[in-house]
Amino acid sequence: MKFRLLIAAFAIAIISLSSCTSKEEKAKKAEADKKVRTKEDDKADSLLITYDPTKGDQWIADFAQNLHKKSGFNGNMLVARKGKILYEKAIGWADYLHRDSLKINSEFELASITKTFTGVAIMQLVEAGKLKLTDDVKKFYPNFPYNGITIKLLLSHRSGMMNYVYFIDDIWRKEKRNQKKGVSNQEVMDIIAERKPNPYTKPDNRFHYNNSNFMVLGAIIEKVTGKSYADYMMEHVFKPAGLKHTHVYSTTVYPKIPVDVVGHDRNNFRYSVAQNFLDGPVGDKGIYSTIHDLLLYDKYLKNGRLLSQKSLDSAYTGHNKPVNGHFNYGYGWRMFDGEGMDKVVYHTGWWHGFRHIYVRDLDKDIVVIFLGNLTNGSLMHLDDLFKYLEMPIIRKGAYTGSGSLPGTDED
Repeated sequence: MKFRLLIAAFAIAIISLSSCTSKEEKAKKAEADKKVRTKEDDKADSLLITYDPTKGDQWIADFAQNLHKKSGFNGNMLVARKGKILYEKAIGWADYLHRDSLKINSEFELASITKTFTGVAIMQLVEAGKLKLTDDVKKFYPNFPYNGITIKLLLSHRSGMMNYVYFIDDIWRKEKRNQKKGVSNQEVMDIIAERKPNPYTKPDNRFHYNNSNFMVLGAIIEKVTGKSYADYMMEHVFKPAGLKHTHVYSTTVYPKIPVDVVGHDRNNFRYSVAQNFLDGPVGDKGIYSTIHDLLLYDKYLKNGRLLSQKSLDSAYTGHNKPVNGHFNYGYGWRMFDGEGMDKVVYHTGWWHGFRHIYVRDLDKDIVVIFLGNLTNGSLMHLDDLFKYLEMPIIRKGAYTGSGSLPGTDED
C-alpha cells in the first residue's frame, strides 16, 4: 500500500514538474514570438510612414518654413498624431560644402537620443535576468576605480562621474595621439581604470547629466552579452521594431561614417565637423537614424514589442528632483509631467554639428521630431508648435517653479 502511494506521489510530482516546465516554455515562446516580425507588421509600418503632401497640415508647413527662414533650422522634421503623419519635411543641406540636399530618409547621428535606445537595451537585459538595477559597475569591471555606482545611478545620471569626453579629449591632445582613429568603450574603461580621474561628486548625491554614464552602460551591454553594442542593438531593438534605416556607426569600425548627412557647427555652415576619435565610444551617442524610423520606434515602445509596460513605467518615472516642478530624468528619458499635465517623454541631442529634439506626448499620442545638422538656436523656437498641438511647452525656461508659464496664470 505504501509502495503504491509513493508511486502515485512520484507520478503526480512528475506531472506537476512537466506542467511547470511546459508553462515556462510556453511563456518563453510567447515572449520570443512577440519579437518576431511578420508581413502584417511590415504592411502596418508602411502605412504608418506613408505621407501625402497634398494632405499635410498647412499651419505646421508654414511654421516649418518660418523656422527655416527666420531661425535657421536645417534638417528633417516630422509631426504625427494617433498614428498619422500630420506633416514631414526635409529642409536644407545634407552637406553644404558639396551642396547636397537632405532627403526624407537621410540618416542623422542621433547624438544623445541614442541614450533612449541604450536605456531600452539595459531594461531588456534586466527583464532577461542578466542584469539588476542594483548591480555595481565593479561586478562587470572589477578595476573600475569608483565604488557604489550602480546601473540605476548610471541610467538616471546620478553616478557623479566626470565627463569622459573632456577627459579623453585632454589626454589625446596633450599626448598627441591619433585624432582620427576611434577609441572604443573598452579602451575608455581601461583609461579610466588607469588614470582614475576625479569624480564630479559622490554617487547618488545629485543629478549630473554627462555622457560617461551611458558610455559605461554601453560597455556593460557588451560585457554582459558578449556582443558588440552594434550587434546587440540590431538584433534586439532595430530589427524587432522594423528600423531598417537605423545603425550604430563608430569610428573604431568605420574610418568614414557611411551616411550622407554632415554636421555643421558655428552657424551659417561655416564649419563642417569631421568625425574623430571621440566618435568611437557608443551608448551615449553613435546611433544613426531617420525621422520615419523614430516614428516606428515610438510605435514599438508603445505596443510592448521592445519592453514590458512595467519596465516602461520605471523608465518613464522621474528619478531626480524635478526642475521647475515638471522636468525630470528617468532611465534614458527626459520627461515633463505633473498634476493636470500631459505625460511627455523626450530627449534632446547635441553632438559634432548635430542638434535634435525627439518628443513623445504619451497622453495625446503625439510625436514631434526635429533632426538638425546645423548647430544653432533654432530648436529654442518651437513654443508655438507645441501650443498649436495643445502640448506642454518642452523648454525648461518656459515655466516657473510653480509650473506656470512666466507672465501668465496658467497651471
